[in-house]
Amino acid sequence: MRKLLLLLCTVSLYITTNAQLTSLPSGGNKKASVAERIGITDVTIHYDRPGVKGRDGKIWGELIQPGFNDLGFGNTKQAPWRAGANENTTIQFSTDVKIEGQTLPAGKYAFFIAYDPNECTLIFSKNSNSWGSFFYNPAEDALRVKVKSVPAEKKVEWLKYEFTNQTENSATVALQWEKLTIPFKVEVDLTETQLASFRSELQTDKGFQWEAWVQAAQLCIDKNTNLEQALLWADTAVSVNFGGDKSFQTWSTKAQVLDKLGRNAEAADIMKKALPYGSLFELHQYGRQLLQQKKPQDALTVFKANYDKNPNVFTTNMGMARAYSALGNYKEALKYAMAAQPQAPDAANKTNVAAMIEKLKAGTDINQ
Repeated sequence: MRKLLLLLCTVSLYITTNAQLTSLPSGGNKKASVAERIGITDVTIHYDRPGVKGRDGKIWGELIQPGFNDLGFGNTKQAPWRAGANENTTIQFSTDVKIEGQTLPAGKYAFFIAYDPNECTLIFSKNSNSWGSFFYNPAEDALRVKVKSVPAEKKVEWLKYEFTNQTENSATVALQWEKLTIPFKVEVDLTETQLASFRSELQTDKGFQWEAWVQAAQLCIDKNTNLEQALLWADTAVSVNFGGDKSFQTWSTKAQVLDKLGRNAEAADIMKKALPYGSLFELHQYGRQLLQQKKPQDALTVFKANYDKNPNVFTTNMGMARAYSALGNYKEALKYAMAAQPQAPDAANKTNVAAMIEKLKAGTDINQ
């Protein structure tokens, strides 16, 4: 009987201390989270939302006391505000970022604020598991930055975080409550994070397709960075292993890398190898690029190859017209433009070709 009573007491104690049912946060606050992707970096904030609840004019400087304070609990006498209610606010970054221009490594952080009407101190703590800021230890700080608060455009009853001023590689995270906003800028090195992601993904099943290697090399071309590795990636793309050895896109990508590296003769040889694999539109686009680069004779070679593969159609006739026009041979250009006019796929193209024909009759380059 004594053993049964002891067992019942133990079970009762376990239920009392461990079986907490889900309920609303204390104080009538609201749990929330907000996430945004900056570049390819995921930023996630978890927080509890306190309400103003009629305390207008008594939030900042009274409820949220300035600086660091003794909260009467925990092991610190110098605690910042938990930047929310109840549990501590956390913010997580999937890659390294810059906060107000200062570097912060990827990871999950507790987010605290030492409020000041003139300049707030934002604190990112490596201890993201403690409750609130009652156990705040400055030795666990990963970063501190100072920002100025600004008046809110309108009253915000429930504290919230928002992402504003988004660009390709940055955003402003703004804490808004009552009539005040505390903003801070988050920036990412988009090129470096993208390259790091590519390096990782190319080691997965995605790396068994030549398209992935071309995508990685193309980023380096566009950003004019990491070109030596881009050449290795392009070499992988053109290898027979992934079927890229018979693709215009793979060979032309390799040629672009070689051009960026100043190895122009090699790039030209590679493009000769690429031409047989080009589609109608790939070759036409390449010819247009050569015209933009002021290489009309090279452009004519490409447009001629395209015409031989796809004779007497609208696109190749227009390519030949553009090439001869760029070379100043308006009579020959006019011949191809006249052939293209009845082949125009729509009214807009027909009108454009008609205008080109008038230019050629007047001895004017249609590429201008």
